[in-house]
Amino acid sequence: MPAERDHVDGVMAQITGVRAEDRVSKALSFRLLRAARLLETELRREFDAFGVGLWEVELLGALKRAGPPYRLSAGQLLDSMRLTSGGVTKRVAGLERKGWVRRDIAPDDRRQILVSLTDEGLARAQEVFGMKTQTEARLLGVLSHAEQDRMNADLRELLLDWEGPDGRA
Repeated sequence: MPAERDHVDGVMAQITGVRAEDRVSKALSFRLLRAARLLETELRREFDAFGVGLWEVELLGALKRAGPPYRLSAGQLLDSMRLTSGGVTKRVAGLERKGWVRRDIAPDDRRQILVSLTDEGLARAQEVFGMKTQTEARLLGVLSHAEQDRMNADLRELLLDWEGPDGRA
């Protein structure tokens, strides 16, 4: 047991009725949830300073990861963001109002809508993702690169088991 105790240690000290062999997984679950919430809270705070919401960052990220010309079909966005078609439409409309994306009809299939980053949207995405990378590095910098690599490998193994290689379980 480390010399310094964290919040989860205090919670675990109060929990009774859990088998000894289940206490480690319970504490790990608490820590994963707590770390994810703290990371998300800090990122939201940073995004707020840029006037960008978490959902906007997700959509900008999906388009940016597509690479030049930073375009995806509405269906591809739906798969990438794991939302309903109405959810994607609402988010695209919000970014379109800001001038960060545009919707076009696919030239080879007029039934299909293509969503693309505008120049302003690409600039905004690069600015936001630069800040996001700095924030992540600052928050996770308490861990050495070797510790981060080990944690990444362990979490990859867990996620592969839970959701498979395509992340869709």
